Amino acid sequence: MLLRPPGVYRAEGDTEMVADVMRRGGFALGREVLDIGTGSGTIAVAAARAGAVAVTAVDLSLRSVVATWLNSRLHRAAVSVCHGDLFEPVAGRLFDLVIANPPYVPAETAVLPRHRIARCWDAGPDGRALLDRICAGARDVLRPNGDVLLVHSAVCGPDATLDALASAGLTGQVLARATVAFGPVMRARAALLESRGLIRAGQRDEELVVIGAHHAR
Repeated sequence: MLLRPPGVYRAEGDTEMVADVMRRGGFALGREVLDIGTGSGTIAVAAARAGAVAVTAVDLSLRSVVATWLNSRLHRAAVSVCHGDLFEPVAGRLFDLVIANPPYVPAETAVLPRHRIARCWDAGPDGRALLDRICAGARDVLRPNGDVLLVHSAVCGPDATLDALASAGLTGQVLARATVAFGPVMRARAALLESRGLIRAGQRDEELVVIGAHHAR
């Protein structure tokens, strides 16, 4: 169990899905891991428990930074926590694994909330505001033979993620898929998603995908 103060993202099935891929694939074992958008620190703690030699967790939310620091100490997980925007706090450093469960729910506008809980899921009109930035910047913090693990909804377009990773010089593939019922936020936005052609009429479930990418050079 992890502490989750008000305003911090509650770990859901997508978090457990990418953590499970990490564990089963041995992605963290003996490696330096970077957890982007750590929230309550669920993935960071899981990486430490999965044998990472070092884990760094980053979040733009000060509440999430505090929550991750507390949770890592409570669970005796060696996690270094940084406050800042995506890769900025770790500029100049290199890691063996970058892992992220970023906000990916399509929103009404391109304006990303900064101080509301919606910052944990709002990601612009197509849900890719954070995904594309992570895909573009991940290689700069990866060692040769490093890996990226990303989880998001298929509503955002897995092929678009694979293309963005390829444009950044990374070789990607879908590692896991799971169909789940819409949660409260997606249900509330179903009409918006239908109007944009992002889901079928009457669709009330989504496919979650975990995408892996490798830096071969």
